[in-house]
Amino acid sequence: MDRVQLVSIGLVALLLGIIFQLIRKNRLLEQYSLLWILSAVLLLLMSLWRGLLDVISSLAGIYYPPSALFLLAILCGIMIALHFSVVISRLTKQNHTLAQEVALLKQKMETIIESQDFKSEKEK
Repeated sequence: MDRVQLVSIGLVALLLGIIFQLIRKNRLLEQYSLLWILSAVLLLLMSLWRGLLDVISSLAGIYYPPSALFLLAILCGIMIALHFSVVISRLTKQNHTLAQEVALLKQKMETIIESQDFKSEKEK
């Protein structure tokens, strides 16, 4: 193994360690960490098996193998961004529904308070 390969393996191990530490401290949920872990494992595979990048680039018709690495990195980034967009969309809908329910509850509370105030004034 040469120095570049050792450095890349070390960086991927560091990335995986950071991901698992974030999961352990409940700063990153498991469901959101899966794409990060898969991306890191893909990088680890490419670090361990240097010929994999050549195989992937030849299958994709890419003549310069490091370009395939950038393509894979961009695809991983797009997948992560798409996943978070779906999550944000779902949370936005839930937030909207929650705001509507709170508004309805507030209106009911105001109606109840007004009816109690009316009864207490009537008794005087």
